[in-house]
Amino acid sequence: MKETIIILGANGQIGTELAMALRNKFGSQQIITSDIREPQTLGENEIFEPANVLDKVELKSLFLKHKPTQIYLLAAMLSATGEQYPQKAWDLNMNGLLNVLDIAVELDIKKIFWPSSIAVFGPHSPKKNTPQYCVMDPNSIYGISKLAGERLSEYYHNKYGLDIRSIRYPGIISWKTQPGGGTTDYAIHIFFEALRTGKYQCFLSEDTALPMMYMEDAVRATIQLMDAPAENLTIRSSYNLAGVSFTPTEIAKEIKKILPNFEMSYKEGDPRQTIANSWPQSIEDDYARKDWNWELEFDLAAMAKDMINNLKRNG
Repeated sequence: MKETIIILGANGQIGTELAMALRNKFGSQQIITSDIREPQTLGENEIFEPANVLDKVELKSLFLKHKPTQIYLLAAMLSATGEQYPQKAWDLNMNGLLNVLDIAVELDIKKIFWPSSIAVFGPHSPKKNTPQYCVMDPNSIYGISKLAGERLSEYYHNKYGLDIRSIRYPGIISWKTQPGGGTTDYAIHIFFEALRTGKYQCFLSEDTALPMMYMEDAVRATIQLMDAPAENLTIRSSYNLAGVSFTPTEIAKEIKKILPNFEMSYKEGDPRQTIANSWPQSIEDDYARKDWNWELEFDLAAMAKDMINNLKRNG
């Protein structure tokens, strides 16, 4: 059966690269990207439709027009931005999801992907090798909305049989798109600044370990999950996904191996530190490995090398 895929929130960090990968897999005519703003570039044969996920009528008409078999809902307000606009973050992250879930049930859409985050964990969650099931007490509006979204996803699967799939993304690192207001964004900025100025002032403390993942791995994991047979999936809230955990000190050390003159400094009192302190330092992802054969490819050294090579080549 031919797949027709709509990506909502396609202009963001993950959406941009996911769209490229899905076009390569299914063909440009089968992928419809959508966002509230026009994309900066649109290639030949690429289809874009403007839509606001908070406008249910507009959304339904988009789905009726293209009759998608799969929806990727990536429209969201991230952690640091969400703390500045908590009401807007809740509205976008929750009502956008509810609109998609309701229309998907009504129109019998085959498969939905919605990303969760390590932000669902909180101060009382285990910090090291955080398991799939544990105490979850997020203290950011982003984390609270993602945890509520996980419960809704499982509810819609159990009540309506909706095939919705999800990953709790760690921090995502990419050279292709600028970061979008997340707590883990230092790990992207640091590479841009290392090449531009040779120095970086980090807004997290030197020993703050956080789970991260290179974009290539994140995209591959997402498509792998969506390709997995439904009967293999035992998690309908959201899968833990482990990447590589490191501190600002460790990433700076890796960059210095390639750029020996790089200098790192630290800024105290940034509100993102409070968010980071409540998140896991490392993740355990046995269910993803067992249910859909997940395996990481990029460790910290491979990621740093690839980031710098690509930024030099494309900068």
